[in-house]
Amino acid sequence: MENQGHDQDLVLSSSFEAAMEALSSLISRRKRGTGSNRGEKLEKMFTYLKILGFEEQIDKLKIIHIAGTKGKGSTCTFCEAILRECGLRTGLFTSPHLIDVRERIRVNGSDMSKEKFLYYFWNLWNQLKENVVEDLSMPPLFQFLTLLAFKIFLSEKVDVAIVEVGIGGRWDSTNVVKEPVVCGVTSLGMDHMEILGDTIEKIASEKAGIFKHHVPAFTVPQLPEAMFVLHEMASKVMIPLEVASPLDSMMLNGLKLGLTGEHQFMNAGLAVALCKCWLQRIGHSELLLRDDFKGGLPEPFLRGLCIASLPGRAQIINDMPGKSGEVLESDGYSNNLTFYLDGAHTPESVEVCARWFSSAAGGDRLSVENGFNNNECQGNHDSWTGDSKQCYRIQKKILLFNCMEVRDPRLLLPRLVEICASSGVHFSKALFVPNISVYCRVDSSASVLPSDVSVDLSWQSTLQGVWENLIHGRDVTSSNGPKFQNTKSTCSNGFSEGDPSEKCLPAKNHYPCSSVIPSLPLAIQWLRDCARENSSTQFQVLVTGSLHLVGDVLKLLRR
Repeated sequence: MENQGHDQDLVLSSSFEAAMEALSSLISRRKRGTGSNRGEKLEKMFTYLKILGFEEQIDKLKIIHIAGTKGKGSTCTFCEAILRECGLRTGLFTSPHLIDVRERIRVNGSDMSKEKFLYYFWNLWNQLKENVVEDLSMPPLFQFLTLLAFKIFLSEKVDVAIVEVGIGGRWDSTNVVKEPVVCGVTSLGMDHMEILGDTIEKIASEKAGIFKHHVPAFTVPQLPEAMFVLHEMASKVMIPLEVASPLDSMMLNGLKLGLTGEHQFMNAGLAVALCKCWLQRIGHSELLLRDDFKGGLPEPFLRGLCIASLPGRAQIINDMPGKSGEVLESDGYSNNLTFYLDGAHTPESVEVCARWFSSAAGGDRLSVENGFNNNECQGNHDSWTGDSKQCYRIQKKILLFNCMEVRDPRLLLPRLVEICASSGVHFSKALFVPNISVYCRVDSSASVLPSDVSVDLSWQSTLQGVWENLIHGRDVTSSNGPKFQNTKSTCSNGFSEGDPSEKCLPAKNHYPCSSVIPSLPLAIQWLRDCARENSSTQFQVLVTGSLHLVGDVLKLLRR
């Protein structure tokens, strides 16, 4: 019987990988289109809905539609958790996924089983494939996943669907929703400018494209230029635009938000406003009766705000295997290698990430008075304070970074360094690595990791050059400039320097404070080697710049 179960697992895994191959075939090799091109794509979405018989059914999903630059995934997550705690059956569609594509489409707060996902996937795939003609090809990846989310939510009979916009709003595939119950716009910033426009006003106009006649809309405090455009767009469809205030921490009655960071109070405030509006419009006002009790929140709202969870955003993981082989979420000190993961990739989100990391990672010393054998301190005079008889571990901050080539690292890295430094947080080393994930393939959590490390590292070298110029005020990557060690140097662990406390010496052309590493698995191994060989040091690794990088790190750690 055990062998039979193993064989079934292999068949299921093989079928799931076949689905990933099929999804990968939908990834467009063309650059993201102009407005007119995106308009054509949206028209095709309506055609796909007609083929599937979804035209009249979509609005039955009672949708909360959310756009924005920063925080829309967090706001969607808060909304889903709140309404689930209200006793409703929820559907949540977000992007991108970090490890497994099933993360994008959740029912009642959980990923679908592989069996159920495959049932819906192939059903939709075959239905669309049968109707492919010369003028109507299979939908691109995001459109297909949007259609799949609608199909799953309708089949699973959810009471509410929370739908996150992909890019922009006006021409996004999710904007086939004609009558959502309520719309929201999170904080706006400069991102996807090659598609949405090169000013905050143009971007705000695109985001506000999800506003509909007679559908209430909410936003958060914005830059004056962006707020003016949002109000202008709201007036065109004759709706009031309400500005939700950040949630007052006092309303949590001593509890903590499930998502970490001061910026999450902004997202939580918007989520509360959206959920209140949704409940009132659908006819569940009885769930809000406790709202007037001394200005507090209803119990289900409090529970939802506290249980909300979103991997890869302000997430802390200790690199210590649990019983199941997975790493454990950080709940305080547990080992001397800790990963701080945040997929920040815009100037604004990097600032937020820097503040969070500075607060979460602390200064240069970590007390280990409780829960540790004092033998760890013996012989390490730098780690022992004789006056207080308290054991400390020295902390070393390491940056693990990559970003897409469409990003400008000169807008990301300086703000990260400046904000961290203003809080007394300094990086001992920066590692620049390519992602494992490739943009031409959809992988699952069980996908085989590539072993070939012969990749083009020119972009990572560019990132390193920006870093060294930032730290030392000179371009160390130029052909005439000083040479710093690379990953091929003859160090015991195969990397540029095994001692993370070693100082940079620009006068001697010695730059051990950064490295380009040819693969992420090698970078993780280097970090683990450092932690093992330096037991008196606490290594705190900030992983940021790309959600794809964060997802890859999570995949590696959880193996």
